Amino acid sequence: MASVDTAVPPGEDPAPYHEEVSDPRRRDFINIAAVAWIGVGGAAVVLPLINQMNPSADVLAQATTEIDLSKIAVGQAIKTSFRKQPLFVRNLTPAEIAAADAVPLSELRDPQSLAERTKEGKKNWLITMGVCTHLGCVPLGAGEGENRGPFGGYFCPCHGSAYDTAARIRKGPAPTNLHVPDYTFSSDTTVTVG
Repeated sequence: MASVDTAVPPGEDPAPYHEEVSDPRRRDFINIAAVAWIGVGGAAVVLPLINQMNPSADVLAQATTEIDLSKIAVGQAIKTSFRKQPLFVRNLTPAEIAAADAVPLSELRDPQSLAERTKEGKKNWLITMGVCTHLGCVPLGAGEGENRGPFGGYFCPCHGSAYDTAARIRKGPAPTNLHVPDYTFSSDTTVTVG
């Protein structure tokens, strides 16, 4: 059996060969580079999968609704839609505002004042979702000549829930007031819901 000569030729330093093989900095660099490439490759695979879960353009278009208030007379209510659900917009009369303010909060099942349900300086504009909080029916009272119930607000004929002029539950099985969505006034005559 022949022996392998591992001797270093005369005049050459054995250290460079030894450092090149066992240098911990080089090994760490290779490990970090490999992990980085795996991370980049993983991100390249995962990002398109995550991106496909973003809402589409038609869904984003329904995320907000802009309403022109200039066409709604005092005392009138309209029914529109927001995110495929009915939305009630009502221009309260001074008498309706006074009736809502006259109700003691202790008499309400879900106590909220009219000021809490409207924007400051815009107390006459009541904007609520048009979905009864009992079983999701659409109450009457947003259209001309519709039955507004015994409290002058909204009335759900399906199960008898009656809401007052501030869309607060006053009678019937509904547990809470009609929901007030997030909205802002873009101008004196335009409101953006959502």
